[in-house]
Amino acid sequence: MTQTSLTRQKIQRRPVHGVLLLDKPLGLSSNQALQKAKWLLRADKAGHTGTLDPLATGVLPLCFGAATKFSQLQLEADKTYEAVLLLGQKTSTADAEGEVIQTRPVPEITPELLEAITRRFTGPLAQVPPMYSALKKDGKALYEYARQGIDVEREARHITIFKLNMALAHDPRAQAAIKIIVNCSKGTYIRTLGEDIGEALGCGAHLGALRRIETGGFVGAQCVTLAALEAMTEAEREASLLPPQSLVAAYPSVTLDADNAGRFLSGLRRRGQWGADAPLVQVYGGGEPAAFLGSAHITGDELIPQRLLSPIEVQDILQSAQSAAEIRMPVSMAAAAAPAVADSFQHLSNTVLQVL
Repeated sequence: MTQTSLTRQKIQRRPVHGVLLLDKPLGLSSNQALQKAKWLLRADKAGHTGTLDPLATGVLPLCFGAATKFSQLQLEADKTYEAVLLLGQKTSTADAEGEVIQTRPVPEITPELLEAITRRFTGPLAQVPPMYSALKKDGKALYEYARQGIDVEREARHITIFKLNMALAHDPRAQAAIKIIVNCSKGTYIRTLGEDIGEALGCGAHLGALRRIETGGFVGAQCVTLAALEAMTEAEREASLLPPQSLVAAYPSVTLDADNAGRFLSGLRRRGQWGADAPLVQVYGGGEPAAFLGSAHITGDELIPQRLLSPIEVQDILQSAQSAAEIRMPVSMAAAAAPAVADSFQHLSNTVLQVL
């Protein structure tokens, strides 16, 4: 058994709650990047929010602990990509990792041609998923069939390209190249979009580079690299996490008093004047600091629980927030603030646990 294996075996997992905005590096799958971050944080529960191919880099939100309860919102979120299309060659995988299966001459790429192609590929589209994808057919991933040389019939999926920008680019790997920026709905395959654009141009194309620059409101400038994460102390790594409620920050919020907070956490609907009906709201327990309790929807005068944190998770998150604040502020300020924060944390924790 190697030393690395022994080291990994000795690591003691712990509850970690939050969202790490990772700048996924080239060459790693989303799951490989997740496992590295999970190991560095010693987290006992984690998941990513949408697959990025090894060829792709960029924004990959990783959810830990309680944050995994809200990861579906990121899976369904609109996304923005920056990509380079290499014209004149079609590959087996529609990207630079595949074998060249067809070569054709590239026509003159004029601004007028790019404008026409942009209009054609903007708006609602029907897109056939690529064979090299993780979609399942009879319990087996499509890429497994593709590696065996089997082509499986796939149904077209309805997607939307909200915005598409195209411009000529230079790339030594191809006769000509186009840089595209795509804002699209969930389920869009940029490899397939690139291949379809190549066919519309009459010369074929494949993806030479792909970077996700935004997803669900999170952007590249907010991200941390794996190398930076490795250089941090464990406390700094945890302090780099966004709180679980960052996944629902775009939605309205409701704050409950201690009595209602406890009953809400036990799964009971609460009657009151919560505002207009809403399909999703973030819910907090009053106090300083306020405690994130979960999500709900409002129908009539009822606040109806959807995804709830456990009382233990509420306590863990409040305590982590206190620790992160201490890391970010000077030692003298942290010492002065600690008693008040601790009192608020203890009061809220006791209230929630007593009601339950």
